[in-house]
Amino acid sequence: MSTYRDTGIVLRTQKLGEADRIITLLTRRHGRIRAVAKGVRRTSSRIGARLEPFAHVDVQCYSGRSLDIAQQIETIDAFGGKLSRDYARWTAGQAMLEAAERFTENEHDPALAQFQLLLGGLRVLAETERDPVMVLDAFLVRSLSIAGYAPSFSDCAGCGATGPHRFFTIPGGGASCADCRPPACAAPGAETLSLLGALLSGDWESAETSAPRARREASGLVAAYLQWHLERGLRSLRHVERDLPAPTQSA
Repeated sequence: MSTYRDTGIVLRTQKLGEADRIITLLTRRHGRIRAVAKGVRRTSSRIGARLEPFAHVDVQCYSGRSLDIAQQIETIDAFGGKLSRDYARWTAGQAMLEAAERFTENEHDPALAQFQLLLGGLRVLAETERDPVMVLDAFLVRSLSIAGYAPSFSDCAGCGATGPHRFFTIPGGGASCADCRPPACAAPGAETLSLLGALLSGDWESAETSAPRARREASGLVAAYLQWHLERGLRSLRHVERDLPAPTQSA
C-alpha cells in the first residue's frame, strides 16, 4: 500500500463495525477522500476526538482497495468546539460542510480552491462576529462559481447587456434585462443584487451595510439557485436560522 500525508477538514463521520469509523475529509492536495479510522470509538482511543466534523487535521493515510486507512492524526484547528457554543454558527457551518461534499463529487480529484474556501469560511464563522447567514451565503455563491455555475448579479446573463437589471432568472444564470427575461422570473430589490455581488467578490465592507430585508431576499435567491444546480437542496439548510420571504415575482 502507498502512503500519503495531507491536511484536511472532516466533513462527516459514520460508524463502521464495533469500534471503527469512516471519515470523510476534504483535503488540500487529494480532494475529497474517505478513510477508515480504526478503533477510534473505543473509550481508550486517543485520536477519536480529533476526527469530529469541523476538525482541521494533519493526517497520514494508507491507500486501500476501496477505503484508505487513516493514521497519525494531529489537530491543526478544532473549529467544532468554537462553533458548538452558537447554534446559528453551528448550523451554518453544517451547511458549509454538506455543500463542500456535494461540490466535490469525485473522490481524490484535486479541489484546492474548494478546500481553501471551506477553511477560510470556517475560520470566519469561528473567529469573527460576522453574520453567520451572510458568511454561509458568501460561501455558497463562491462554491457555485468554483464549480462553473457563477451567477451574474449585474450584467444580463443572457445577452451581456451592462447592468444593473431588475430581473433575476435562476435557470438563465442570474440577472436578466427586460428583453431576455423569461416569464415569471424574480424581481429582487436592487440592494439585494448588490449584496449578492458583494458576497461573491468578498466586499464585506459593502455587504455589512446591507438592510435586513436585502439579506433575507439574498438568502432566498442563493438557496433557490443552489437547489437548481445541485438538483436537490442541502438538508442542513432547513436548520439554518434564515427568515426567507418568497422572491418577488414579475409577470
